[in-house]
Amino acid sequence: MIRRIIQIDEGKCNGCGACAAACHEGAIAMIDGKAKLMRDDYCDGLGDCLPACPTGAITFVEREAAAYDEQAVMHNKQQKMWEQERPLPCGCPGSQSRLIERSGCETQQAETAAALQSRLSQWPVQIQLAPINAPYFHGARLLIAADCTAYAYANFHERFIKNHITLVGCPKLDNVDYSEKLTEIIKTNDIKSVTIVRMEVPCCGGLEAAAKTALQNSGKFIPWQVVTISTDGNIIG
Repeated sequence: MIRRIIQIDEGKCNGCGACAAACHEGAIAMIDGKAKLMRDDYCDGLGDCLPACPTGAITFVEREAAAYDEQAVMHNKQQKMWEQERPLPCGCPGSQSRLIERSGCETQQAETAAALQSRLSQWPVQIQLAPINAPYFHGARLLIAADCTAYAYANFHERFIKNHITLVGCPKLDNVDYSEKLTEIIKTNDIKSVTIVRMEVPCCGGLEAAAKTALQNSGKFIPWQVVTISTDGNIIG
């Protein structure tokens, strides 16, 4: 297929490796001191590597190339994580699990003030930091959201976080497959429903896929839905 993909000018490449670090798909590697596009199907054509290059060695071209394979990218990320044996953060005060209590007066505020009130009811919210089992998961309506959705959709707290237990993540940046962790959370706890909120960009498909895999692997029949947010902040699906 003809599609947009990056092209690296080795003559301009100074071997700094910034592009390889910026490519979350793992499409670029440093070979003999030069950046190389290793696999066409790992390049999503979004160009995160372009602004990272200090010499302008990377450009977009339209050419015959294999389609972007999100599943292969996710598998590669998971394989690298296993090889690196990267541990999850621990011992950090920011990862301590706690319930967020809100007073009755807060819930009785006027409509205009309510729009500014946080609806978050638990901590932590990052999937990697969340415990497998916690009291707030009992009978929970679970929200699994991509990081960017809360920034893109203005009324995110009222529309999605309110009356939900919230878990957020970004498979593109976290470089991890969330399905195993989410499976354990859903399997271990009395989850009543699951709402998946993702951005329209292709990389968010990893979060949706992980949540669906977790639902399937949990062995439970739980109502679920997927909501897609556009980059200009509208619900499109």
